[in-house]
Amino acid sequence: MKYIGFNNGVIDARQAVVSALDHGFLYGIGLFETFRTYGGVPFLLERHLKRMAEGCKELGIPFAQDVEQLQEWIQRVMDKNELKEAYIRYTVTAGEDILGLPAGDYCEPNHLLYIKALPKVSEKIYSEGKDLQLLSLRRNTPEGAVRFKSLHYMNNILAKRELRGYASAANGAEGLMLTAQEVIAEGIVSNIFFIKNNILHTPDISTGILPGITREMVMELARSAEIRVEEGAYHWEQLKIADEVFLTNSVQEIVPVTTIWEKDKKFTVGDGLCGRMTSDLISFYRERTGIPK
Repeated sequence: MKYIGFNNGVIDARQAVVSALDHGFLYGIGLFETFRTYGGVPFLLERHLKRMAEGCKELGIPFAQDVEQLQEWIQRVMDKNELKEAYIRYTVTAGEDILGLPAGDYCEPNHLLYIKALPKVSEKIYSEGKDLQLLSLRRNTPEGAVRFKSLHYMNNILAKRELRGYASAANGAEGLMLTAQEVIAEGIVSNIFFIKNNILHTPDISTGILPGITREMVMELARSAEIRVEEGAYHWEQLKIADEVFLTNSVQEIVPVTTIWEKDKKFTVGDGLCGRMTSDLISFYRERTGIPK
């Protein structure tokens, strides 16, 4: 990543700096969205911007991003980095303010685009699945009524540090956090679903999880296919006896989980391969992107 988008411009990554008085740096006041392109076009961009706008309103950060203008800016940064497809992180920081906690709104936020090549993912993962490790670290409660995709990511980083201490980390496992009430929350970088008796289950937003954009799309696709979807408070023991388990995020899409770990003890999900309903949802999702694989 040689070039970064900064306030609608494109500059050398080494020159992309914000003030030491930016409240994104001082207090973690800022938001970001991660998404990817298909055929060079950012996927579900309108939904990501809607979530960004709702969060900025709560934080008092002025935000009025035009979809077409953002697409044009993204394309300029992609071209400068010589990318046809990309992983994109769009960040909005609060901007400079007093050293202290302001009661009013912010005035001059900073907008940044971090764009890099999509991570290489073996297609085998979509048939053979990946591992999921139960973590002892609990998911912290959201700062507001709904969890923001905020610049304050310490809980996730501590979870990642814990994960590296398990044997499953060598297999590229994702870490799973429970809430303080011992119910399933979400992965370090993913939302979680499981299937039992042909019903698709996922933790409810009231558990304090991030309302993921891919999570939302998967539930819509499932309902369109007349798959029953339930949101609720679920426990680890339910996951251990699930017929199918999968994770979602905007870059890796839908990833089946075929092995789950409780400390160093592992359990096989289903027959150890991607399940039928998960496979169907992967196909539905890829059709929705416009580029079936």
